[in-house]
Amino acid sequence: MRLHGVVFIDDKGLVKGGYSMSETVFEPIGIMAPKVFGIPVDQEILFSNHKQAYKKRIEKRQRKLIVKIPFVKPFLRKGEKIMLITTGYSPLASLAQYLTGFVFVYLKRSVFVFTNYRIFHVPCTSSYKYKNSIAQIAYAGCRSIRLRGGTLTVKYVKYGKVEKFRAIAVPERKKIRALLKKIIPVTGTKRQLAHRVHLCPRCRYPLADAVYTCSNCQLTFKRLIAATIHAIVIPGGGYFYTRHYLIGFLNAVLESFLMFFLIVVIEDTVNSSPINPLHLFGLPLVFLFTKTAAVVHSTHFIAEFIPKDKKMGRLKEPPPKMGA
Repeated sequence: MRLHGVVFIDDKGLVKGGYSMSETVFEPIGIMAPKVFGIPVDQEILFSNHKQAYKKRIEKRQRKLIVKIPFVKPFLRKGEKIMLITTGYSPLASLAQYLTGFVFVYLKRSVFVFTNYRIFHVPCTSSYKYKNSIAQIAYAGCRSIRLRGGTLTVKYVKYGKVEKFRAIAVPERKKIRALLKKIIPVTGTKRQLAHRVHLCPRCRYPLADAVYTCSNCQLTFKRLIAATIHAIVIPGGGYFYTRHYLIGFLNAVLESFLMFFLIVVIEDTVNSSPINPLHLFGLPLVFLFTKTAAVVHSTHFIAEFIPKDKKMGRLKEPPPKMGA
């Protein structure tokens, strides 16, 4: 995808319109170098629309998004360039999704970085801040990648596994479809890459599922059993353990409220006072539902590999080879 045309750069370093014939595309000049904020990009693709035409609004949005991903630079290999950045949601387990609906979706916001080799999937906070968690989807391990509506569906070669990433941002949908048709090399040739793989946020080494220590740099991550115990024993404990403090506080208030009324109901039962059947049976069910949701959500977040130490530092050696 090559873009040709004439552009002008204002005193703020932004590209102005100015096309000789029609608004097609541009040649990078001056400040339009092959890097943005020190990150290698393919600007001819990054700042163009699905018809390969440069658009100032697209450049503005992509620059706003690239400011949110400075951490991705050490993960890029030689010759790897960013082609597009967008937002959406991480895959949702059915049980976790249905237990709290839109609240859980709100906690699964993600940034997606399309390069010429792979897609980086970056789970984020509700304000799209980096949580020291990053995964890769290698094109060479995919049988197909399709975007229908706002759902990005990835089908891997190995076992035919399918993952769906929902609510992909509207401004990038047409562009993603164009990239999937013409640019992105989905080959399905490397079975060892045929699944979404989390990478160590410190040394960039691939992490093994359900193994909570990086085999390369020994960075440790929060564990499933600990998240489960915290969620069961402590009101809001599972959310606090996985660093979801706001929903943890709300969950703690709700659980404490329910526990208080359960104690009151039990005391009334002991004293043979008249009991409302709704209180006797309804409160325990609501409390059980709340606890179950906390356990399911907390264990689901653990799959994103949360480092135990926020200040983990970074290794200075170059990243290990991770295949295509």
